[in-house]
This record gives sequence, C-alpha cells and structure tokens, in this order.
Amino acid sequence: MKSTEKKSELKNSGMANSIKVSATLFLLLMLTVLAVTPASAHCDSYDGPVIKDAIKALETNNVKLVLKWVTQEQEKEIVPLFNKTYALKTGDAEIYKIVERYFFETLVRLHRQTEGEPYTGLKPSGTTKQIIQMIDEALKTGDIEGFLVKLDNHINKVVREKYQKVAELNKVKDNSTEQGREYVEAYVDYTHTVETMHDVLEHGGGHAGHKE
Repeated sequence: MKSTEKKSELKNSGMANSIKVSATLFLLLMLTVLAVTPASAHCDSYDGPVIKDAIKALETNNVKLVLKWVTQEQEKEIVPLFNKTYALKTGDAEIYKIVERYFFETLVRLHRQTEGEPYTGLKPSGTTKQIIQMIDEALKTGDIEGFLVKLDNHINKVVREKYQKVAELNKVKDNSTEQGREYVEAYVDYTHTVETMHDVLEHGGGHAGHKE
C-alpha cells in the first residue's frame, strides 16, 4: 500500500513540476514577446484584433466594439467617423471601401498613439507573427493546454539550437580569428536570448497603457 501511495505521490509531483515548467515558459515567452516585439507586428494588421473588431462593428452597427481600443478622448474622433462610414455602407461599393479603409486607418492610428508608437500603415493579413496567432487562437478556443505544449516545444527547440551552435563553435573558437568571430556572434545571440527572458521575468514588461 505504501509503495502504491509513494508512486502516486511521485506521479502527482511530476505532473505538478511539469505544470510549473509550462507556466514558467509561458510567462517567459509572453513577457518577452510583449517586451521586445514591435507593437506594429500585431495591432495594425488586417488579421489583428483591432481591425477584426472594426469589421464586426460595421457589420452590426455597434461602435462600442471598437471603443476599447481608444481612449475616452479619442472617442470624439472615432464615433462620428464610424457613423459616417456606416451610413455609406449601402451606397456605392467603391466609395464605401475607401471610407471603410480610412476608418480602419484612423482607428489603428489612434490606438497606436495609446501605445506610444507611430502609425506606419495597415499591414496585410498573414503578417502577424505565428506566436501571436497562437496566443489569439488559444484565447478563441480556450485551449491553453494545447498552446502550452506547442509553446514548450518551440522554446526548447530555439534554446537548444542556439546552445548547440555555441557549443560546437566553442571547440574551434581559438583556431582562427574568423572562427572566433563566428563563436562570438553565436555566443552573443544565445546569451542575449536567455538573458532577455530572465530580465523580463525579473523586472516585468508589457504594452504601454492607455493614456487618458
């Protein structure tokens, strides 16, 4: 009986440790993405959440769906523009497309201001990084477990590859200046990757908040 209980405890302990590792890796990557990934990589693309909400708002005539992306002060610009855009929805298709795009551009530009980032134009669908798509998909489906498995695998793969490259070059770094420089480049890349993840976890990071 004691042997069975011991095995059960070890199994539960192993599962708990696995969950802790997954949670830690998830936090590391999430914080790293938010800290070092340009905001333009997500919020200004057609497959990003801002424009998706804008499209839904125009389909349902519900401006409130996009107000969360702007400040209360910015509502004064967005609400009238939304109403004008929606009013043209049943008119000339070409004119509506032009006005609709202008609405999207204005919404994204104002949202970028809340992040303290410049507006650099709308990006086409497919330009959002895969990791961001995975994050959004997990939120959409509620499948955090599946996401964590993919995330763990991805992080392990990246760190192992960078480590292996440095380890191999470490063996020949003193053979020539050229090989030494290759080692230094790989070493800097590897250590900066791990250091960034550690520093973000230690000190925090994230998007700038809305500026009222």
